[in-house]
Amino acid sequence: MAFEKMLYLLDANVLITASNTYYSVDAVPEFWEWLAHKGRMGEIKMPIETFEEVRDGGTDAEVDLLYGWLQDEENRSAILLEEEVQRGLVQRVVDQYAPDLTEDELEAIGRDPFLIAYGLAQPGRRCIVTMEVSGRKHKRQNRRIPDVCADLGVPCCNTVTMLRTLGFSTRWRG
Repeated sequence: MAFEKMLYLLDANVLITASNTYYSVDAVPEFWEWLAHKGRMGEIKMPIETFEEVRDGGTDAEVDLLYGWLQDEENRSAILLEEEVQRGLVQRVVDQYAPDLTEDELEAIGRDPFLIAYGLAQPGRRCIVTMEVSGRKHKRQNRRIPDVCADLGVPCCNTVTMLRTLGFSTRWRG
């Protein structure tokens, strides 16, 4: 039996936080080259909904650098998950927040249910990567990605765990 690699699906906050803080696009290009390399290797991907979340994230200079990086055809094709979301799985995720969410609550959740639904599409073979931390006391639209993932049995980790697992170093070479 062949070993299947885990696919890490990135939440928008992973890229935005990296770009705005410790791995800015212009200061640590090795990180961004590594992401694209791992994307080409099929180990890291970003659903279109996450891409759109970064795109819609604002006009600040760091976000503009990040969006520019994502718009580069090679980077975009390396990192973008070429897959349609399963609507039934999205609804299953939304129901984990609460089965009777209002339109305002759905808007507050944003695109997170899509990200988690992609993880549900291949149980045990996909891991959601987010900067959100567990907050079990949060209810309805305020629930956190790690908690919803745990309730649905979808692996979830933070950026540091993913980087350690996949062996990131600024000395890497693909």
